[in-house]
Amino acid sequence: MRLRTLEKQVKRMLAGLDVPDPFDLPAFCASVAAARGRDLHLHQLPAAGVDGTACGLWLATDKADHVFYAAGAGWLHQQHIILHEIGHILCDHVAPEPEPDDVTALLLPDLDPATIARVLHRSSYSAPQEQVAEMIATMLNERAATTAAARPPADPALGNLYDALAEPFLVERRGR
Repeated sequence: MRLRTLEKQVKRMLAGLDVPDPFDLPAFCASVAAARGRDLHLHQLPAAGVDGTACGLWLATDKADHVFYAAGAGWLHQQHIILHEIGHILCDHVAPEPEPDDVTALLLPDLDPATIARVLHRSSYSAPQEQVAEMIATMLNERAATTAAARPPADPALGNLYDALAEPFLVERRGR
């Protein structure tokens, strides 16, 4: 998929989305859950992940969405992983070959596999679904960073640091 086409597609989709300003991940997750009429739960993946390499996964049951993210990742990376998986949720992506028995046995051993509606984990970055989800996560993270950086801290020492570092960066990015 061409990058410009992808950007336009994702911008149109995000335009109708309720994104908190300033960005707050739990509030955003609650907004997505409310819009879908389904609970949205966040879980840390076991240390090794599903197959030793997975960093994110979306598991949908008949009543709720479950997003799993790498426990060992930094908070910003975790947020990106979560937003990537939410991108899949918003697009209602479907995995070509779901493997609910294997995944639920590891992540949710008490969950009946018959209740799993779908499981989607990253297969490759070149897959169109992955490109869309990645663009959604990137644009939401960019919006989150912009709103956070646009508000100088209340602490005077941090305010001085903001003035010295953040403002010139924001002015340059805004093309002023």
